[in-house]
Amino acid sequence: MPEPVDILLTHAHLFTMQGEGVGYVSDGAVAIRGDSIAAVGSSDVLVNNWSAKETIDASGHVLLPGLIDAHMHTAWAIARGVAQDISQWMQLGLAPFARHLLPAMALAGTRLNILEALRAGTTTMGDYATPYEGWADIFEEYGVRAVLTPTINALPRSGMAGLRIGELYPFDEAEGDRSIQAAVAFAREWHNAAAGRITVMYGPQGADMLDRAQLLHVKRLASADGLRIHMHVAQGDREIDQMLKRYGKRTPDYLEQIGYLDEQLLAVHLTEASEEEAAMIAHSGASMVLCSGSIGIIDGIVPPAHHFRASGGLVALGSDQAAGNNCNNIFNEMKLTALFNKIKHRDPTVMPAWEVLRMATIEGARAIGLGDTVGSLEIGKQADLILVDLRSPQLTPVLNRPIRNIVPNLVYAASGQEVALVMVAGRILLRAGCVLTVDEELVRAQAQEAAEELSAAVARDPIHHQLALMDAMDRGWL
Repeated sequence: MPEPVDILLTHAHLFTMQGEGVGYVSDGAVAIRGDSIAAVGSSDVLVNNWSAKETIDASGHVLLPGLIDAHMHTAWAIARGVAQDISQWMQLGLAPFARHLLPAMALAGTRLNILEALRAGTTTMGDYATPYEGWADIFEEYGVRAVLTPTINALPRSGMAGLRIGELYPFDEAEGDRSIQAAVAFAREWHNAAAGRITVMYGPQGADMLDRAQLLHVKRLASADGLRIHMHVAQGDREIDQMLKRYGKRTPDYLEQIGYLDEQLLAVHLTEASEEEAAMIAHSGASMVLCSGSIGIIDGIVPPAHHFRASGGLVALGSDQAAGNNCNNIFNEMKLTALFNKIKHRDPTVMPAWEVLRMATIEGARAIGLGDTVGSLEIGKQADLILVDLRSPQLTPVLNRPIRNIVPNLVYAASGQEVALVMVAGRILLRAGCVLTVDEELVRAQAQEAAEELSAAVARDPIHHQLALMDAMDRGWL
C-alpha cells in the first residue's frame, strides 16, 4: 500500500547534491510530507511507493535544492545602481544615501530584494542590517528561510558621510553599546522563529568599526548564546588602512590575536586578504562568503576564495547589496565566480561549474551552519527546492551522453528567469511565474516611491556634491 505524502515531484533531472558531486538522477523524484523530504529517488520507485495529494510532473525541468545567498543587504535594493564605477565606493557613493535612509525606505527595499531573489531561486537569505521594526516580519511573510544579522558598530550616527578619505573613524562607545543591546534583543525575539525558518547571527560590521573591548564582548555574547559571528573581514584597502593606523596590524593578524578566528566566524569578502592570510583563516575553521559581483564592481578584485577552498575552508556565495552589485541573484554569482577565478588564475579548470553549484547549495549551507537542514535533497531535510525550466532557449539542448551539459548550462547560461517553482519548508512560494505570498505589483510600486523619496532627500543635502558620480552626471555619461 503506497504511503501518503503531500507533494510528489516526478520525472525531473534531479540533482540531489549528495556525496562529493552533484548527485544526478536522470528521471528523479522527491516526495514531501509537511515541511520535510520523505523520499528521494527514481520516479518509477517513488510513484509506486507514495501516494500524494498533489503530483507535479517536472518533465523538462531540473530539480535542485534551493539556492543559498549567504550575505545580503536587502534594504539597499532601494538605491540600486547609484554607486558603480567609482573608487572609495562606501564613502563617495553609498554614505550620502545611508545618511537619509529612513526605516520605511529600508523596508521597501527589503520587500523588493526578497522578491527579486525568490524569483531567481534563492530560498535561504543571509541578510545583514541595522534592525528596523518590521525587518524580520517581511521574511516571515514571504515564507523564505532567513539568517538575519543585526549590524553592530560604534560609528557615530552620521556614519562615514563627510569623513575625509584616510581619516581615522571616530568611535562612539555609547553607540556601540546601543547596537550590541539591540542585536541581543533582536536575537532573543527572532532566533529559531517562524517554525525555525528564521535564525540569527551577531554582526560586528568590521574589525575597524568597533574597539577591542566591544569586539570581545560580542564574541563572549555569541559564545554564550550559541550564535555565529557574521563579519566583513579585510573587505577593502579602506579597512586595512584603518587597522594599520589604529592597531598596527592587518585585519587577519588582529583577529587571530584577539581570538576571533575559529569555527564561529563567517568571514565575508576577504577582498584584501593575501593567499597566506586566507589559508590561515581557513585553517582556523572559519567559513568564507564570496561576493564576486559586488567586489568585482566595487573594488575590481577577485578575493582568494580558490585558495581558501584549497586550504580546506568552506565557501558560500553572497550577492551583497544592489547599490553596488546591482542585483541579488545567485545564478549571476555562480557565473561570475567561475569566470573571474579562471581569469585571475589564467586557468580554465579553476572553479568548474559543479564546484560553484555546490557553493550555492550544500557547501553554502554548511558554511552558514545549516548543512544539516538544507542545501541537499535528502530524507529528513527541510523541503527547500526549486524547479528550473530546461526548455528555455538558453538551456536547450539538453544532453546526457557522452557529456551531460545541464550543470554547465545552469552556471554559464541561466539567468534565474528560468525558475518555474520555488518551495521552502514544503510550501510553494512561486509557481508558474507568480509569487504566491505577496502582491508583486504593490511591492514594486512602494519601492519606486521610496527610492524617489530617498533620492530627493540626498539631492537636497549639499553632501550630494561629494558623490563621485556627480562628474559623470555633469558630463552626460549617465
